[in-house]
Amino acid sequence: MSENDIKPNNNWEKDTINDLLFASIKEQRRTRRWNLAFRFFIVLYLISVFVAFEFDNKSAAAELNAHTALIEVSGVIAAGNEASADNIVTALRKAFKNDKAAGVILRINSPGGSPVQAGYINDEIVRLRAKYPDKPLYAVIVDICASGGYYIAAAADTIYADKASLVGSIGVIMNGFGFTKAMEKVGVERRLLTAGEHKGFLDPFSPINQEEVVHTKKMLADIHKQFIDVVKNGRGDRLADDEKLFSGYIWSGEKSLELGLIDALGSSSYVAREVIGEEKLVDYTIKPSFADRFADRLGASMSKTLANVLGLKDMQLK
Repeated sequence: MSENDIKPNNNWEKDTINDLLFASIKEQRRTRRWNLAFRFFIVLYLISVFVAFEFDNKSAAAELNAHTALIEVSGVIAAGNEASADNIVTALRKAFKNDKAAGVILRINSPGGSPVQAGYINDEIVRLRAKYPDKPLYAVIVDICASGGYYIAAAADTIYADKASLVGSIGVIMNGFGFTKAMEKVGVERRLLTAGEHKGFLDPFSPINQEEVVHTKKMLADIHKQFIDVVKNGRGDRLADDEKLFSGYIWSGEKSLELGLIDALGSSSYVAREVIGEEKLVDYTIKPSFADRFADRLGASMSKTLANVLGLKDMQLK
C-alpha cells in the first residue's frame, strides 16, 4: 500500500462536533421525557389525594344521617393486617359512639387467625354492648367464618349467614414438620444450643420429645377451653347439645342454623333493611387510604424504573 492510498480524515473535527451535538440533543430529550413523566406522576398523585379527600368527605356526611354502620372483618385476623384488633376495635368504638348509627353489622369473611387478636375484639364487643345496650350488633357471615372469625362472631347479639357459608372450626391448631430422617439421608448434623432445657422444644430438626408434646397439647387444650367458654357465653342455650360442636369441624350455614351456631340466614343488606330498619350502609372499616395505597405503588414503580435506568436488573423490591 502506497502513501497515496492512505487518505487522512480532514473532517475529524466536524465529526467530533456532530457527535457531541447529537449526544447533547439525546440528553436534552431524555431530560425532557423525565420531566414530563415526573410532572405526570405529580398531577396523578394530586388527583388521587383530591379523590380520597372527596370520598372521605362524603363518608363523613353520610355519618351525619341515620344509617347502619358496617365493619368488615376480612382475611386473616392478625396484628398488622387489616383485620387486626387495633383496626376493628377502633371502628367499633366509632360506630357505637355515633348516635346516627342505628345498629352495627360486623361482616365477617375470615378463616381465623390469632386467638389473642380475636380475644381483644371479642372483649371490646362485650364492653361496648354493655355501655350502649340500646345499639344492637349483628354478625353477618359471608363465605367463611372459622376459628378466630367465629370467636369474634360469638359476641354478637345475632349471627346471620348464607346457607352455603362455612361456619365453625372451634378448635386450636399448631403444626409443623419433622426433618430428622431427611437430615440423616443427606448427612446433615443438627447443632442446637439453648439455655433452658426445653427452649428449643418442637424444633423440626430434632427428634420429637414426648414430654414436650404433652406440654404443647396441654397448652392448646387451655386455649381451646377459653374458646369454648367464649362461644358458650355468647351463644348460651341456643347451642345444640352436640359433642362434635367444639371438635374443630366446620359446617355449612344451613347446618350451622340447626346446631345453633347462627340464628338465621340473611345478608348485610337484609339485616340493615329488615332488622335494623336503616337500609343505608356506612362503611366504618379502617383501611389504608386511597392516597396511601397510590403512594406505595408509585414509590415501588419509581424504584423499579430507577433500578432499570441504573442497570440494576436483579434488584428485588419488597
